[in-house]
Amino acid sequence: MAKTSKKKTTTVEAVMELAMRLGQKHLAPYGAVRSRKDFTQRQLMSCLILRAYLQTTYRGVLEILAVSAPLRAALGLEEKLPHYTTLQKFSARAEVLKVVDALLRAITEKLGRPPGAAAAMDSTGLEVTGASAYFNTRRGQPGRKWVKLSLVVWCGTLLPMALQVGWGPSNDKRQAPELLTKASQVTPGPKKLYADAGYDADWVHRFCHEQWGTTSIIKPAHRCRDGSLGGTYRAAMSPQHLQDNRYGLRWHIESFMSGLKRTTGCALRARLPHTLQSEAALRVLAYALRR
Repeated sequence: MAKTSKKKTTTVEAVMELAMRLGQKHLAPYGAVRSRKDFTQRQLMSCLILRAYLQTTYRGVLEILAVSAPLRAALGLEEKLPHYTTLQKFSARAEVLKVVDALLRAITEKLGRPPGAAAAMDSTGLEVTGASAYFNTRRGQPGRKWVKLSLVVWCGTLLPMALQVGWGPSNDKRQAPELLTKASQVTPGPKKLYADAGYDADWVHRFCHEQWGTTSIIKPAHRCRDGSLGGTYRAAMSPQHLQDNRYGLRWHIESFMSGLKRTTGCALRARLPHTLQSEAALRVLAYALRR
């Protein structure tokens, strides 16, 4: 008698199943009491995660669902699919970013903390058009703004602990207060935090040491005229101190940024300012679920 082979779940199906499980804990079934109750909030949120993961449009993700029975089954959408405008309106809600923060926190608190418990912080940019910044420069066009994504990730597991979305170009320290506040809410926190010279400020060190209970290892960007480093904590950031504290572990955040862009792309598909930021955050969440 021939053995029946077990169905093999694809990566994207596994991502959707995980998104649905997490959404059940952090999303109410419906957004309003008088909702038509055609689709739950976690189904719509999972559709947005799928759209970000596949780098497609609202129409495009529904076309993919229409021809993929396994994906519809994973999302519980076997009988009916939402209209693309339903996904667009749901993406425009301010709560989307808050839900992304909650889901990331749930993932990292359960799976993120590796042995040694170190973390790394950095930022990257996502283009708002298909034309790259290099292409626009070659054409002589002025620089355009882009979505700036600041992240703290666990070294080892490369899972994001916290994110902050804004507009670039801008100084890295501009998003640091909100980013560090979010990261400090994840318990237990890392023993060390690595960051490049873009975050060189004594107030960043003070927050990590005094409010978060984390040792900050940040490469200094500026020195006094006599070559010394000012500040209470900056004064300790000598080359030998960085080496002794394994500053090279900062490469983990670079690896995460590279994997994020290779998997979900460098250019966003949305067009409105608030949906651009939501899509950027959803891409981080989709990549974290894939990992």
